Amino acid sequence: MGVAIRRAGEGDREAVTRLLDDAFQNDPVSSWVFPDAEDRRRRHPLLMGAFLGIVLEEGYVDVTEDGSACALWLPVPAEAHEEGEDEDGEEAGKVREAVDPDNERIDQIGQLTAQVHPAGTAHEYLWMIGVAPGRQNEGLGTALIQHVLDRCDREHLGAYLEASSDRSRALYERLGFTFMGRTVDLPDGPHMWPMWRDPAPRS
Repeated sequence: MGVAIRRAGEGDREAVTRLLDDAFQNDPVSSWVFPDAEDRRRRHPLLMGAFLGIVLEEGYVDVTEDGSACALWLPVPAEAHEEGEDEDGEEAGKVREAVDPDNERIDQIGQLTAQVHPAGTAHEYLWMIGVAPGRQNEGLGTALIQHVLDRCDREHLGAYLEASSDRSRALYERLGFTFMGRTVDLPDGPHMWPMWRDPAPRS
């Protein structure tokens, strides 16, 4: 697709945080976490920065060369969610403490998504993908995802994500992801769609 992609590092932290903040300010899930628009403008960058910090430490971030789109991935070993649920809850608590200690919805998202996250199979987890609002519909998100899916096919790895809108779900379906049959229902809020993609059959 002609999209240049590189691996982000510590020097990209500020720019990628800003990109994620711009991309997700009006996302249904972000709006549920921070229902007050003014509060969201103030605290949402902190949440995006906290998420980015986790992924820079435990996974990897791909970014387009021009900085207009990024994808946050976590490699998940087969045994991760069989052993690590307490650790997931502890990590969510740390994020809440750093971002908004009185906001229990930050914890709830982590707890609810952990309940449906597939266990027992190694896979790549697309935690977040963000495209600058003025650069959407140019195929940048597709290029970032396909970049990793090609490797998943070569290494015979599955891939997993939670779609946060009907629009993103449709994109992921075009890339071979299928809805796993059980939505994540945020209390008095939007649905999220857990989606899985098997690797392409070996030839």
